[in-house]
Amino acid sequence: MNDKKYYVTTPIYYASGTLTLGHCYTTVIADACARFKRMQGYDVMFLTGSDEHGLKIARNAEKAGLTPQAFVDKVVGEFKDLWAKLNISYDKFIRTTDENHVKTAEFVFNKLHEKGLIYKSVYEGLYCVPCETFFTESQLVDGNCPDCGRPVEKAQEESYFFKMSAFTDFIKKFYEENPGFLVPESRKNEIYKNFIEGGLNDLCVSRTTFDWGIPVPFDTKHVMYVWIDALINYVSALGYPNMDSELMRYWPADVQFVGRDISRFHCTIWPVLLKALDLPLPKVIHSHGFLTQKGDKISKSKGNGFNPSVLSDRYTTDAVRYYLLKEGPIYNDCPYATELFLNTFNSELVNDLGNLVSRTTAMILQNFGGEVKAPNELNDDDKALIDLINNVKQKVEVSMDSSRVDIALRDIFDVIRFCNKYIDITTPWVLAKTDKVRLQTVLYNLFEGIRVCATLLQAFIPETAEKIFAKLGVATEELKSYENAKYLDSNAGVVVNKGEALFGRIDVKKECAIIDGDSVEVKAEPKKEEPKKQEVKEEPKSNGKELISIDEFDKVELKIGLVLDSVAVEGSDKLLKNTIQIGDEVRTIVSGIKKFYQPGELKGKKVLVVTNLKPIKLKGILSCGMVLCAVEGNDEKLSVLTLDKDVSQGSTVC
Repeated sequence: MNDKKYYVTTPIYYASGTLTLGHCYTTVIADACARFKRMQGYDVMFLTGSDEHGLKIARNAEKAGLTPQAFVDKVVGEFKDLWAKLNISYDKFIRTTDENHVKTAEFVFNKLHEKGLIYKSVYEGLYCVPCETFFTESQLVDGNCPDCGRPVEKAQEESYFFKMSAFTDFIKKFYEENPGFLVPESRKNEIYKNFIEGGLNDLCVSRTTFDWGIPVPFDTKHVMYVWIDALINYVSALGYPNMDSELMRYWPADVQFVGRDISRFHCTIWPVLLKALDLPLPKVIHSHGFLTQKGDKISKSKGNGFNPSVLSDRYTTDAVRYYLLKEGPIYNDCPYATELFLNTFNSELVNDLGNLVSRTTAMILQNFGGEVKAPNELNDDDKALIDLINNVKQKVEVSMDSSRVDIALRDIFDVIRFCNKYIDITTPWVLAKTDKVRLQTVLYNLFEGIRVCATLLQAFIPETAEKIFAKLGVATEELKSYENAKYLDSNAGVVVNKGEALFGRIDVKKECAIIDGDSVEVKAEPKKEEPKKQEVKEEPKSNGKELISIDEFDKVELKIGLVLDSVAVEGSDKLLKNTIQIGDEVRTIVSGIKKFYQPGELKGKKVLVVTNLKPIKLKGILSCGMVLCAVEGNDEKLSVLTLDKDVSQGSTVC
């Protein structure tokens, strides 16, 4: 039996309606981690599922003219259809209406009651039906639910309570001894300060005002409320309470992915519940941010999402997967815009990856009838590419060990972009006329660079990886294996195929109009009359600029950022797109410095960033901040401001 085990979970999604792009993000990131671990030879269990009880579902079923069970059966079918479309490789799908789960919930409730940890009392509070959550008066925003903004209902009913308060000392000590339990750090600090530091409160775990739920075994007028019913899915799916179940070998979970809105439940209630059941706690809870649209969270309860199948059907599944994994809210909230999605598609999938594969296979076909020829003597340019190819697997491993799928993809695309640069350096179209021996080496090196990248991309965009292998003529599983994700000099004789292009270029303006529901025709703005200039009293100036007060300067937020990547912006001879880490946050900042810095030149440098500028779109890319530079003369010299001492990224400049 394989001793290398890996258990990854998503939340179980509430079966009250259609899922959004935000739910897709959580599931795709878990899928990428599961696929990568399988490639590494791990025995993987990947769990997702559906949460199917509660008042909101009962009401939605009634509106639809269905029984609650028929309603959730229909919705769960839609969940599974979406996961199939997005190529989600889950090993098990748990439903809270499954018979084995119901029996586990009954066992847990009985066990907690027998241990004196559940008691009956009366609950009074404010309840949001769409969010299935109780709130205190102080937590409301303008009298409404702080999460979805809808009205809340006053609720008073007899309920059973779980003695969470008895575990305050335990949870405090656990967080002190396990600093990596909840990531990112900012979320851990928030959870600890708001929900743990002041002590835990007892938790309402049953309801009597509706009956669509699992009955409390010893008091059937009560049904179990969401916490015990939903949270124990992660162990009920493995066969708990049967500790001898074959699947229980996977517990504890290696990483559990959740959105930040349900972090407090998974990071307070869940560990306490496991402690009460004498079960080990998961190794990591990864709490990611929200996908937002127009500054607001995309969610079912807010009703501001759209069917993610539209993007998948129109632009391919892997385009959606790639965008979510590379640009998604790995830690902090991340804005979604159709234009940004489509520009990423054109720039990175069509230009960087698609063109590289097409150009390389075309040159091998044109010059050698499709046969990959053996390499000859290697020069410094060849060795630089081969070093990058041989180092990328280790870089991706390091990123994936901390679930940083975004950085892992950037590492892979660093090789892809270097391959494109290598083509420019070696000029194979010239070699085709002057030096076919040298051309063999260049095309072999490109073949290997693409093959290794395709091998690693199997975890992220698996359909595209298979298409690349088909175009390369790589047919054996051995050459696709993780073990062989390195430069090999033994692939001469492989025959490539022309095939179809991996991705087709998109007319961004036209597609934005279709997806966002606007008219394709763009009318010119009417010419505005210039306002008459008014005489103003001139203030004292310094070097041509008005003097400002210390209060005005204090509005500017300056921080140290670490440049993770810096690439050219398509269609611009001035702009670089910089990916910069600032604390736990990763931002895209577009800078007009291409004249002075080559793509990738700033990578690894710590720079000064204005972090509280309003975002602005440049060439279709949303830029969130400004990198500070020094300019001499009329833009004759420019230098990005860096540090003379090593200061941690995320530090404040004052």
